[in-house]
Amino acid sequence: MKTTLKIKNKKADIQNYYRNRGIHLINDDVLNQYDKWENPVVIISDGPYGIGGYKGDFKTFEELPEFYEPHIKKWSEKSSPITTLWFWNTEVGWATIHPLLVKYGWKFVNCHVWNKGIGHIAGNVNGKSIRKFPIVTEVCVQYTKEPYFTIGETKMTMREWLKYEWSRTGLPFSKTNEVCGVKDAATRKYFTQSWLWYIPPVDAFYKIQRYANKYGDKNGRPFFSVDSKRPINKKEWLKYRSIFNYKHGITNVWHEPTVNGKERLRNGYKSLHLNQKPIKLMDIIISSSSNVGDIIWEPFGGLCSGILSAAGLNRKGYACEIEKEIYNFAVKRLTNYFNELKLFP
Repeated sequence: MKTTLKIKNKKADIQNYYRNRGIHLINDDVLNQYDKWENPVVIISDGPYGIGGYKGDFKTFEELPEFYEPHIKKWSEKSSPITTLWFWNTEVGWATIHPLLVKYGWKFVNCHVWNKGIGHIAGNVNGKSIRKFPIVTEVCVQYTKEPYFTIGETKMTMREWLKYEWSRTGLPFSKTNEVCGVKDAATRKYFTQSWLWYIPPVDAFYKIQRYANKYGDKNGRPFFSVDSKRPINKKEWLKYRSIFNYKHGITNVWHEPTVNGKERLRNGYKSLHLNQKPIKLMDIIISSSSNVGDIIWEPFGGLCSGILSAAGLNRKGYACEIEKEIYNFAVKRLTNYFNELKLFP
């Protein structure tokens, strides 16, 4: 069954600002809206690919950096270490933008490949003229915001700061293993400066912090503090680490056909948006990197699969769509979704 969204009068202006149950969609350039939104826990970027695939897309990937830089800058300003960015693009589009993301403090976590399968190219490849293997993939790349700590005029990563704070206590680093109840995991993972480092879980950090402030040099207290008045507590420590809700069986390769059937949105027989993302994949990235009630951003809304997924997962969402016709269809899609909830709560 095809899903066709019809607007009786295409010239009629559906409101420029749609809101329902914590979901917000605005018809505007998103650069005008970032400062009005609540700070995000998740950002889903599904903007230009540089392949000329739809109205508003650029013709080449070389044009992408100039477009994305002001957006990435604003994402960094509004985000915190709890934020996860999911960046959708072609492989070369992502590779082109990666240095900008690093420049503005985003840390690469993982590259996920969406394999659309052979059906994506069925009947669309001329084997006599093509000079490469057909493309049936795109990527969704996961980034987190690197936390930094300022000591005097020195800016430190969390890895550097943890070692610096313990060194101030005057206690041997071997004590951290005893405190955490492990043989050598604390010194080998929490306080190393090598690639083996990872952030201490909240309970381990709390044990380390309490021991340091009880037995460390009295003249240096408080230790593991950001305001020099009191140490970081458990609740605060959680805010220095992005959310990740692991689900067994999901890998970094997503075998999922392109959207079709009932989920594919059409205007008559024509697809409304060639790059419509499956709700199933949006569900994966949102549920893995946020909790109920968290804020989801979808700056380049399109048909708003991201905030539709957010609504279904009981998150709050903000999205923009600059093209009026696509915005109108997205509003209709969200309206239909919420109307169905009223019928079948």
